Amino acid sequence: MLYKVKGIVLKTTDYSESSVVVQIYTDVFGIQSYLINGVKKPKAKIRLNMLQPLHLVDMVAYHKPANQVQRVAELRTSPVYLSIPYDPIKRTIVIFLNEVLYKSIRGQDADQNLFDFIHHALCWLDGSVGHNSNFHLSFLLKLTGFLGFGPGGTGRGVHLYFDLQEGEFGSALPSHPYFLDEEDADLFLKLFREKFEELNHLQISAATRKSVLGKILIYYQLHVAGFGEVKSHKILEEILS
Repeated sequence: MLYKVKGIVLKTTDYSESSVVVQIYTDVFGIQSYLINGVKKPKAKIRLNMLQPLHLVDMVAYHKPANQVQRVAELRTSPVYLSIPYDPIKRTIVIFLNEVLYKSIRGQDADQNLFDFIHHALCWLDGSVGHNSNFHLSFLLKLTGFLGFGPGGTGRGVHLYFDLQEGEFGSALPSHPYFLDEEDADLFLKLFREKFEELNHLQISAATRKSVLGKILIYYQLHVAGFGEVKSHKILEEILS
């Protein structure tokens, strides 16, 4: 049966000389694998450059629940990115976020709120002008709320520390090393709460940004099974330094 679905491209793998299997996070079916034939041919209707990491697509696709790999009847990028493919900073941010998202949602069922958040965030990044150095930090922290381990106890008050292991702000110093001190915890909360449009008001040094990103990745490792090591953040840190 054919369905109209929206999708976010996560990973493309060669299948044959001219075909690929693409893992796409869809609004209707969650993560799905699609076999797309002929993408490398000169006159292909669906071209390989339409299947780049975190590109947004509209599809008409077949869906059979028993099949591990589905097929696509029609696919088009929608909306077409105007800046991400051509801006080296945005492009590097997207490559990094794609790696984290793939590790975080690869077993994800359909979740309209999560899909809408990612879709909106990518559209905002593409349309944004100027400084984007804090976007990835805020995106990752906001994403935790959709993945089920968003920061708890965000009223702060006397809650000076953030326990990465428990996912809670607290007043007592944790007995393990996975926590943020008062200064980092305050920045953590601001990045979680602030709208993307307000991030430029946060003045964060390259060293602090690198440190906070490292702690965010530890937070993911503690709460996402099989998350493992992220490699692309090193390139991102270099380009943002």
